[in-house]
Amino acid sequence: MDSAPLGVIFDMDGVLVDSFDAHFESWRRLGVEEGILFTQAQFARTFGQTSREIIRHSWAAEGRHPDTREINRLDERKEALFRASIADSFPAIDGARKLVDALRQAGFRLAVGSSAPPENVSLVLERFGGPGLFDGVVNGMEVTRGKPDPQVFLVAAKRIGVEPSSCAVIEDAVPGIEAARRAGMAAVAFVSTGRTREEFEQARADLVVASLGDLTPASLAQLIAGQQPRSAPL
Repeated sequence: MDSAPLGVIFDMDGVLVDSFDAHFESWRRLGVEEGILFTQAQFARTFGQTSREIIRHSWAAEGRHPDTREINRLDERKEALFRASIADSFPAIDGARKLVDALRQAGFRLAVGSSAPPENVSLVLERFGGPGLFDGVVNGMEVTRGKPDPQVFLVAAKRIGVEPSSCAVIEDAVPGIEAARRAGMAAVAFVSTGRTREEFEQARADLVVASLGDLTPASLAQLIAGQQPRSAPL
């Protein structure tokens, strides 16, 4: 690759790992333990937020206002339930590892930008093939604002030494697409479990794909340069 380096920042949940079911079940189980009802529709609206934000908002909707210590306890319990769910049976997204390997071979700098806690990120990357596949990793404890704020992607770009305008983000949630756009990065929407093409088109994703196999180093380089069509057939 010539001149300035190009970067691709991967969201983790729903892009590297198909974690929809495991996350929903962990929230549902926490809700049962704490007397809070979690539906799939409620869960889908929280994508991109940190667990701490979800707890604060969900508990407030029930008239409950846990302090920081209680939020941390609930957060730790929820994420422990999630890790137990994926530890033995890791649901990698089809085509994710192949795309990562192709991008590395083509000279892209790669990062993970996730709202998940460090323990989750470490577990997923270990199962995925090791953190060494990525030049930089940012987890939810390293940022103070969740998506749609662009902070996580801006930190990731800085960590891999690539200008935001030279990065593409691969996301599976509308808040993540908004965060990528606000960061000044090309926004690629992957229609993973629980998602629809229409929601990403409304969010003005630069490219919408049904499979990570639809992406190549060349197509991502063109997208970053502003030459790629706005959506691909599903």
